[in-house]
Amino acid sequence: MPRVLPALLFAVGVTIAPGLLAVDTEEDPGAVALGPDYAAGKKAIEAKDWNAAIRHFSAVASRAPDNADIQNYLGYAYRNAGSLDSAFQHYQRALKLNPQHRGAHEYIGEAYLMVKNLAKADEHLAALERICLLPCEEYSDLKAKVAAYKKAAR
Repeated sequence: MPRVLPALLFAVGVTIAPGLLAVDTEEDPGAVALGPDYAAGKKAIEAKDWNAAIRHFSAVASRAPDNADIQNYLGYAYRNAGSLDSAFQHYQRALKLNPQHRGAHEYIGEAYLMVKNLAKADEHLAALERICLLPCEEYSDLKAKVAAYKKAAR
């Protein structure tokens, strides 16, 4: 599919800046519209360069403040950078924008485990159980982390 897009754009006489097509548009169909900072942010997350991810996704968020996925990415980057207060702010913003956002529920649940708030982690696990009609990866991952947390607490 991504190879078809440049040919299609060329055929209709549309040009776009180089680098915009480097984004995995099959994962996120709106990714091209988010620009090169989105692609750079995703690469920074893959490289575990949390500060670069924060910088790039913050730039995207300034242009698309109501994008729950971007808020979730920011929360993830901040959490991994050790800035939990900022992580919670972005996860909560993502969930305000999209209360069904599975990734934000999983990651905020993990963040709550980091601050030893099992009750809040359990709330997000329960939310995932309601959201995922069939077992989903986010639910399974958070369930395993909650179980490990409980086992370690014994």
